[in-house]
Amino acid sequence: MSVDLHTHSNVSDGTEAPAEVIAAAAAAGLEGLALTDHDTTAGWDEAIAAARQHGVMLLPGMEITTLTENGISVHLLSYLHDPLHAGLSSAVAEARDGRMHRARRIAERLSVDFPLTWETVEQHVSTGATVGRPHLADALVGIGAVADRQEAFDHLLHAGSPYYVSQHNMHPTTAIELVRAAGGVPVLAHGMASARGRTVSAAQLEEMVDAGLAGVEVHHRDNPESGRTVLRALAARHDLLVTGSSDYHGTGKANLIGENTTDWDTVETLCGLATGIEPIRP
Repeated sequence: MSVDLHTHSNVSDGTEAPAEVIAAAAAAGLEGLALTDHDTTAGWDEAIAAARQHGVMLLPGMEITTLTENGISVHLLSYLHDPLHAGLSSAVAEARDGRMHRARRIAERLSVDFPLTWETVEQHVSTGATVGRPHLADALVGIGAVADRQEAFDHLLHAGSPYYVSQHNMHPTTAIELVRAAGGVPVLAHGMASARGRTVSAAQLEEMVDAGLAGVEVHHRDNPESGRTVLRALAARHDLLVTGSSDYHGTGKANLIGENTTDWDTVETLCGLATGIEPIRP
């Protein structure tokens, strides 16, 4: 039995509604999945209803963007946390506000050279969705500045671009501690994805483990084999969960739902660590 523990809907930067993500998982023959939209739980209710309809196990989750003290972006997956926990809810609300402010500033910079307005960007953001660079990319595609999201990131939205604006985020250890306090299970997402930028050091990984990290996403298309080796060794030293996921975004990325999965025993162990909410079982 296989479960995809990292997917996105149009509540953040995916292209499909939460119910459509669940339907895609069922069509792909998956027994379960986690919906992990960026800094929000807004898609949970729709996903829960669809999971019950399709007979698919669902782990409601979230992907939290964090930043180390030396400016390295770290993504943390949180599973089965209490969505009403005051500390975590406040922190991710602040992160969403930061994303919105950052996106507006990037749009302002792009508007100097392209016929792009904030109203144009908003047309590509679903109601209540967490705004991010993918929405800016979609707007650039819409005005004909680039052919697709990938070209937008390759040429206009990457960290070295003159249009790029950095964003302040909470520290990874802070996020891990908040997820634990909310009864959730924190797992490092694509931690060695060197093609995305700088990755954390061995010392920083150990610091995250000390803060309560429960697992590492090893099987992800953006982790090179050398990085997977590092993560497997970390997991072996500290008895961490080892997961695999697609990071599915609908048509927003080439990633296919279920292209990497997590075995059932690991999923059940993960569920046993959570005290926030229960998974939705068929």
